Amino acid sequence: MDTETNPKKNKSRIWRYFTLLGPGLTTGAADDDPSGIATYSQTGAQFGYGQLWTALYMLPFMTAVQEACARIGLVTGKGIAAVVKENYSRPVLYAVVGLVVIANTINIGADIGAMASAAQLLVPVPFVILTLFFTATILVLEIFTNYKVYSRILKWLALALLAYPITVFIVHQPWLTVLRATVVPHFEFTFAFLFIITGVLGTTISPYMFFWEASQEVEEEKEKNRIKNGKPIVGWHRIKRMRLDNNAGMIISEITTWCILLVAATVLHNSGVRDINTSADAAKALEPLVHSFPHAGFLSKLIFSIGIIGLGMLAVPVLSGSAAYAVAEAVNWNASLNFKLKQAHGFYGVITIATLIGLMINFVGIDPVKALVYAAVLNGVAAVPLLFLIAKIARNQKIMGEYKSGMLSHILLWATFGVMGIAAVAMFFTI
Repeated sequence: MDTETNPKKNKSRIWRYFTLLGPGLTTGAADDDPSGIATYSQTGAQFGYGQLWTALYMLPFMTAVQEACARIGLVTGKGIAAVVKENYSRPVLYAVVGLVVIANTINIGADIGAMASAAQLLVPVPFVILTLFFTATILVLEIFTNYKVYSRILKWLALALLAYPITVFIVHQPWLTVLRATVVPHFEFTFAFLFIITGVLGTTISPYMFFWEASQEVEEEKEKNRIKNGKPIVGWHRIKRMRLDNNAGMIISEITTWCILLVAATVLHNSGVRDINTSADAAKALEPLVHSFPHAGFLSKLIFSIGIIGLGMLAVPVLSGSAAYAVAEAVNWNASLNFKLKQAHGFYGVITIATLIGLMINFVGIDPVKALVYAAVLNGVAAVPLLFLIAKIARNQKIMGEYKSGMLSHILLWATFGVMGIAAVAMFFTI
């Protein structure tokens, strides 16, 4: 065996694999946004290991949904709203666009508030000034800079999320209990349990992710000149590459979810903290990571704040961008984050309006941390009708041709629709 060339070959294979990663990885990273961190932290603090199993069982559902959305974009060369416009009635189109715009705008507001609240842990600046600062910064960067460059920079800040997996192995864990809680589902038919589980589902399988990944697949095809005469050049090799990308993004996302749930359960719930009311409460989950360092409390707040701010700066453009893609596709506007402002006034207008309305939500008196959980629950409810439509489109021979959903994908899509629908109905039933 040639020992000198084998390491190079292995390195080449690893590099080729990483070059396949794109929209799926970005979508998976954006999934663990401030709303996700807050919801998972609240879940772990409130119910301990009781909902740890959700991270494992959501993975196949989340992967199937996002794979279907990515495939719709890849095969049709259009975003989800454009496909709905071509194949369904106007009321259906308006309902789809309305759902994603409303859910995303509220989520934008919650994320901006969370970023300001996290920043206050580090700097004594009024909440209002911080929300205005983050809103202005995001809009300027999103509209006047190249999004790909911007997102690459912010992904380095998102590495702060690694603090949770590291903390998992620093803190003593009752691993047998953790394993059982991860594999064996636990249910409580109470409003509190169903409310938070709807939030966990909603912040994991979110409407904005459906639209974002589909549109980003289209963007990537256009950038690589794979769309000829309005028709994408598709082959099963392209589908396979997309699936590798999507699977990697969703697996990374769910591992992070599991770690946040576990850290919050072990560090907060087991210490008697059952409710997270402030960013400082959530940051305490990371104190074991730095407990032996001087100023451990400040360091845990610093790590937490960097993660929240970095992911917020990454997620808000995804939220406003996916809303803008939906609206622009519905009314035939130019739509791309690669366009200059003068090339896509309507598209960037939607981004600006959605972000500013989100900003104003922070001034109606809702606690920033609670707002994140409420946004996740709203996403869980709004996702249900959208999942119904995605399952129908993905299986439609006329729209998808030979690349329509296979039987396993079809079953998982309808199962996701059923599970999220039951969770939402049960939550309302217990009020």
